[in-house]
Amino acid sequence: MTSAPTLTVHPVPAMGAEDVLVTPDGLVHTGTEDGAIWALDPSTGSTRRVADTGGRPLGLELLGSGHLLVCDAHRGLLRVSRTSGSVEVLVDRVEGRAMRFCNNAAVAADDTIWFSDSSLHHGVEEWRADFVRNTRTGRLLRRDPVGTVTVALDGLAFANGVALSADESYVCVAECRGRTVVRLWLTGPRAGERDHLVTDLPGYPDNISRGSDGLIWVSVASPVNGLVERLGRAPMALRRAITRIPESWQPRPARTIRVQAYADDGRLVHDLDLAPPEQGPGYHMVTGVREHDGRVWMGSLHEPAVAVHDLA
Repeated sequence: MTSAPTLTVHPVPAMGAEDVLVTPDGLVHTGTEDGAIWALDPSTGSTRRVADTGGRPLGLELLGSGHLLVCDAHRGLLRVSRTSGSVEVLVDRVEGRAMRFCNNAAVAADDTIWFSDSSLHHGVEEWRADFVRNTRTGRLLRRDPVGTVTVALDGLAFANGVALSADESYVCVAECRGRTVVRLWLTGPRAGERDHLVTDLPGYPDNISRGSDGLIWVSVASPVNGLVERLGRAPMALRRAITRIPESWQPRPARTIRVQAYADDGRLVHDLDLAPPEQGPGYHMVTGVREHDGRVWMGSLHEPAVAVHDLA
């Protein structure tokens, strides 16, 4: 179903509130491009700086009762205290090589961490280059409770959001450039097999998460761009040349506000297009989504704010 375009925007003190996390105390957390982690109280609109990672925080998850798990594009996988703001690096190298683009994560009941590294070649500031060149060097990684890190999936087309099913029978990762959500089965007769939760998304997915409703929520950062799709079939030399021209001339994401939610069988349950077409959105480019008790919270790589939509 498609909702009416109603959205409440909550400003935060810095640009680029890329992901969003609702903690059990009702606070909404996000990380911004200045390295800060913020806690927003939706009842008052007030914000508090929780920590400074010294990098570029992207995906956020709860890690135990007192910590946040932060995917920092510059520093790797971090554990951040919600009370003291202390920052501990959990993973910054994989197979002896520094991570370039730690992006998003999901935490299992036994504290196994599943997380994405979007590219072996390009960092967050060069995300357009990896997107246009379609390097397919993204990875889904696994850190077990004793700290061992393994590569679960590789060759992904800009690996992005990560989520676990409610019963943890599968983990899924968004392929932003591929417009799919790839699924890796963890238990049952198909354990170890790879398939798709959904293919042919209507745009390029960014962060994903499992909502309190058990659904897998997918942020659609931009609708399909015909030029980008054509470039994906062009020779690599042309793709490289396009990424070397001034950024203002390169393909740009369309201004949109869209999120979707999928059941475990791949069925589309919600398709929320929240941009009034006759006006065009103010808030735009949703890169993070989190459903919590009937409210859908959103973050944006390009906004100094988070936003919320009530499903009811």
